Amino acid sequence: MSSEHEQFAAYFAARRDKVRRAAYLLCGDWHFADDLAQMAFVRLAQSWRRVRDRDALDAYVQTTLIRVYIAENRRWFRRRERTTDTVADPVLITVDRDGMADSVGRKLAVLAALRRLPPGQRAVLVARYFGDLSVAATAEALSCSTGTVKSQAARAINTMREYLSPLGMTIEGAIGDEVRDEPVRRV
Repeated sequence: MSSEHEQFAAYFAARRDKVRRAAYLLCGDWHFADDLAQMAFVRLAQSWRRVRDRDALDAYVQTTLIRVYIAENRRWFRRRERTTDTVADPVLITVDRDGMADSVGRKLAVLAALRRLPPGQRAVLVARYFGDLSVAATAEALSCSTGTVKSQAARAINTMREYLSPLGMTIEGAIGDEVRDEPVRRV
C-alpha cells in the first residue's frame, strides 16, 4: 500500500462520521446522506494527489459535500417532492422535573425545522454552524457572494426561530448542541 493511499484511508476513517452527519443535516435522509458523503469522498480520492494543503482537507470536503448536495437537488427526480409549511407529524417533547426538554425531543425539533428550510438556506446553516466555515468559505463553497450567504443565514435563522419558538426553544446553540451529538446509525 502506498503512503498516499494510507494517508487517504486514515483521513477517511477519521472524518467519515462527521461528513456523514453533515450530509444528514443537509438532506434529512440517512440513505441519501450516505450517498452524498460517498460522492464527496470519491471526489477527494480522485484529487488526493493534487491537494497541496493537507490542513485544509476538512474545508475541501465540506465544500465538496455542499456542492454535491446542491447538484443532486437540481436533478429532476429530486424536485418532485415539495416542502410545505405544515409539519406532517408533530414533534413531541417531554419535560423532565427541572422543566428542560429532553435531548431527543430537542434534536427531533431542530431536525424537523431544518428539513422545512429550502435547500440553499439549509446548506448555508450547515456550512456555517456545523461545518464551522467562515462567511467567505461558505460563499466559495456555494458559488455565491458573501452577501447572499449572510442574507440566507439570516432568513434561515428567522425561519428556525419561528418553528422552534412555539416549542419553547431558541435557535442559539440549537444546531451545534443538538445535532452535533447525533449518534451515527449504521444501516
